[in-house]
This record gives sequence, structure tokens and C-alpha cells, in this order.
Amino acid sequence: MDCRKYPTMDSYLIDASGFQGQAETVCVPSSEAELLEILGEASRNKIPVTISGAGTGVTGGRVAQSGWVISMERFQRVEIYKGHAIAGAGVSLENLQAAAARTNQFYAPDPTENTASIGGNIATDASGSRSFRYGSTRKHVLGLRVALMDGRVWDVKRGDKVDFDVPEIPLPNTTKNTAGYLLTPGMDWIDLFAGSEGTLGIVIEAELRLLPKPTDVLAGVVFLPNDEAVLDAVESWRELDGLRMMEYFDRNSLAFLRQRFSETPEHAGAALLIEQENGDIDFWADHAPEDSWFAASDQDRERFRRFRHALPELVNDTMRRRGFLKLNTDFAVPLSRNRAMLNYYHARLHESGVDYVLFGHIGDAHLHVNVLPNSEVEFQSAQKLLLDFARHAVDLGGTVSAEHGLGKRKAHLLELQYTPSQIESMKAVKRRLDPAWLLNQGNLFKNQ
Repeated sequence: MDCRKYPTMDSYLIDASGFQGQAETVCVPSSEAELLEILGEASRNKIPVTISGAGTGVTGGRVAQSGWVISMERFQRVEIYKGHAIAGAGVSLENLQAAAARTNQFYAPDPTENTASIGGNIATDASGSRSFRYGSTRKHVLGLRVALMDGRVWDVKRGDKVDFDVPEIPLPNTTKNTAGYLLTPGMDWIDLFAGSEGTLGIVIEAELRLLPKPTDVLAGVVFLPNDEAVLDAVESWRELDGLRMMEYFDRNSLAFLRQRFSETPEHAGAALLIEQENGDIDFWADHAPEDSWFAASDQDRERFRRFRHALPELVNDTMRRRGFLKLNTDFAVPLSRNRAMLNYYHARLHESGVDYVLFGHIGDAHLHVNVLPNSEVEFQSAQKLLLDFARHAVDLGGTVSAEHGLGKRKAHLLELQYTPSQIESMKAVKRRLDPAWLLNQGNLFKNQ
């Protein structure tokens, strides 16, 4: 077994939020047999095991607090077929997308960080900007090969039903939700494992749906005077044929982005990044301000992708320089409450006086608040403010986690959305598949 105290072991004990942990050792199996050997020894000795992905998460899910870390980075199998792909847990989203593109196909889920691993994407049911049209990772998983803590390996396909009685857990009226286990009678195994944050089993590899690459994709950054104009546009454009992305940037976000994109118009009060398959440039010429940006080439669309992805990178850099953990939200509300939630965010943040940027998936009523404290006092105040935001999202019928999961940093939010009996139903499923409670301890649940 390749288990040892790596000289660079610390790199496995931190995630993109800056959250850190500890472990006795790191194991990096290169085969399924080695993985099962590691799990067997851990089970016999009651050693907690934490599964490590690429480290791009922001909730501490891959950050062990004790025991062993198992990195799945060597599971790099990629095979592309017509309509589907086989990908090992350690394959990066970027590499899968590139392999699919060479066959004129594409993998629809598009999380912000494309160096994330496929195993991690499945564990958190990641989504991203294209979820507006295509939904989250879960919807594109056709099959999974999963190792359980007791050494069993299961191959499950879409439609394979869970073989025990599953209770009904009420779901929020949102387009996205990754808070806890999404339990419903008659559900299949894929829907149980996807989004379970590695607490039920370890994804070894996955069969994933591929779609034909669109022949024409129009992308644009539409600069608008204020939030009201943005919300009006979102409601007006939502039903446009082929629209697959609507991403929001507030005034503060645009100011941040001018550090890398100086051409961003100074007068813009907000912006929408859009993508539309087989889009009509004449429509956008009639409905978008003249200083908006549009492109149909892969090269220019890549520029817009960098524009979108630069923002969380700048936020992470700022928080590291200021010496604080990342403080961000992942809440979503029903589409009918989109305007109410955005206005609430801005009002409370302006009142607080703290630096912030607000951006994200406005087409799904799913925005990310990123607070940027300058002092410990501001950091503590911001934590309380984000807790208020979570409560308000739930009051509006929303969820405390739309795409990143809860991990360890946000496990306390689960009880805001679900009752004690509903959480106990989730824990009963956990005990059924991992009775010793060794796998990814601390994720989702604060205690056993």
C-alpha cells in the first residue's frame, strides 16, 4: 500500500477556502485492489477515512480531522464513446471535457473550477453555470462503481432501485439542492450516492452522459445599469430557446474584475453573462446595451469563461492575503423569490459596511455572497450575517446548499432546513452503509 507521511502531506489537508485539518497519513492507491486493502485495514482498526479530491471545494469536505486520507488522484481512466464516457474518480473536469470535445461531444455540467475531480463533482452533485439548462451532475450520471467501507464494490446503473425502505424528505422548491441526502421512496442508488459528500461510499469511476456538441453557441456579457434591470432581463429572457447560462455580477464584482479586465465599462452597475445555443445576434443587438460584449468563436467564449472564473480566484486571493477563511454563501431560493433575496442581500450587506462581492447563478435564483473582512471583528460579524442569510433563504422556501455541499464547515446549517427527525432519517441511511461511521466523518452531520 502507498500510505505514508508525505513530505507534502499538508497539501492534502486544506481546501480552496483555507480550511485545514490533520491526519496520521495519506494513502494514494493506484488500483482498486490497493484501495480495498486500505479500507480493509482501516475497518479492522476502526480508523476514520477521509476521501480527498482535487482540493477545489470550499466546505472542508476533503479535509480530514483525524485518521487517514485516501487520495483518488491515480484513478485516471478516461474512455469516450458515443453518448457516454467512463471516467475515473481522479480525472479532472477539464480533461474529461477536452476528451469529449475531440469527438465533437460535450459533458454538460460546468462547475466554476474545472480542475475539480469527477469524484468530487459527484460527491457534491456539483452544477455550475450551465445548470440553468442542463441541471446538476446527478442528472448526467448513468452508472457508478462504488467501494463501501466494508470492502464491497458495487456497480449501480441508472434505474437500479435502493433495496430498503427510504423515507420521504421534503425538498425545497428550488431548481438546485445539495443539502443532506435527497431521500424519496423508490429512488435509485445513483441519486443516493451523488451528493452524499463521500459519506456513504467511495466513487471509483463513473459512466457519464455526453451530448452532441452544439454547432453554434453565442456568448455575451450584457452590461446593465442596475440590479432591477438585471432582474427584469432575467425574467424576460428565461424562456429563450437554447439559453443555457445566465450569470450575474454586481457592481462590486465588476470593480474587482477590472483588475484583470480593464475594458469593463466603468458606468455598468451590474452585468449578465449569457450563453445561447443557436443564438440570434440580431435579438441581442436589439435588447442589449451597445457596450455589451458578444462572441461566437471558441476563443472569444473562452475569454468570457475566464472573465467569469476570474472572480472567485480574485476572492480567494484576497482572503488569503487578508488571512481569513473564505466566507461565502451557497443558498438558493424559489425562482419567484429571486428579486426578494437579491434585494435582501444588498440591503444587509450595505448596512454592515463590510467589503463584499455578489455573483452567480441568477437564472436559478442561486447567488454567491462573498464577504471580504479586513479584521477579526469584521470576520466574526460576517459569520453571523451569513447565518442570517441562511435562515432567510429557508424562510423563503429555499436551501442552505445548492451546489457545494455542506462538508464540515457548513454542517451546522443542515438543522436550519430539516427537522431533527428528518436528519435522523438521513443518519439511519448512513449507519446502514457505514455502521462504524468511519467514512468522511464530520461531513454533513455534526455528530453521529
